[in-house]
Amino acid sequence: MAANGGIQIAGLAKSYGDVRAVRGIDVSIAPGETVALLGPNGAGKSTTIDMVLGLLDPDAGSVTVFGATPRDAVDRGSVGAMLQVGTLLRDLTARELVTMMASLYPRPLPVENVLGMTGVSSFADQRTQKLSGGQTQRVRFAVALVSNPELLVLDEPTAALDVEGRHAFWSTMREFVASGRTVLFATHYLEEADAFADRVVLMAHGTVVADGPPNEVKAMVGTRTIRATLPDVTAEELERLPGVNSAARRGEAVELSCADSDRALRALLDTYPAARDIEVAGAALEDAFLRLTSAEEAVA
Repeated sequence: MAANGGIQIAGLAKSYGDVRAVRGIDVSIAPGETVALLGPNGAGKSTTIDMVLGLLDPDAGSVTVFGATPRDAVDRGSVGAMLQVGTLLRDLTARELVTMMASLYPRPLPVENVLGMTGVSSFADQRTQKLSGGQTQRVRFAVALVSNPELLVLDEPTAALDVEGRHAFWSTMREFVASGRTVLFATHYLEEADAFADRVVLMAHGTVVADGPPNEVKAMVGTRTIRATLPDVTAEELERLPGVNSAARRGEAVELSCADSDRALRALLDTYPAARDIEVAGAALEDAFLRLTSAEEAVA
């Protein structure tokens, strides 16, 4: 990758007193890539994001954003951000706030277009202190987009949104990134990362414990699940099948966690031919998240 391409994080470290929040991580994000930054609370996600935005100086290592320092990239309008912390300026309408922010950048998007894209148009003339939590989040999104950024950084962007709002948010994001923009987002909604991200960077205790496409990260835990309708067979009997790690019963249905799903499926059908409605699924991103971060905790 070219030196001025995308975001380059090298040896990045940050401590707060005795707490090592980020411990020398290395991550490269290509232009046009959408990357989810995942991890439990205290993993170092927000600290990493703050250093990518130039809000914090690292103790060691470096960050470059499209060949510039983070602060230079922000100053030239290359970076838009939507953070968890901070409040909107009071006594302005949503439209006035977004218009003011647009005036600070050399090539902003049309304000009315941004208000429409982010779902703010319907309450654009309300003052910011009168907005609900979900409305405030939409205005933050509009403020992040209006600069027309090459890189969009989002920290828990759908935390205050209901299901409909989350769906609308990601629909807008898909439209935005279709033009080749780069996105880095942190979220606790793992299904969003699985559905939207090109790549997942999983952090625990300030280090990167997994980095790759969601399907590769899920494959790292090496388990598959077989679900079937099979009454009158105990979980203990099913656990004795070759390739099965554990089994559980859910009414008439059974769920088998398998180290070798091919072998387990053959054994299941040979031993219990009455099994029906059979499904085989790979590990969910949540499974990989829990397994990989707990493994890191065990060795930390």
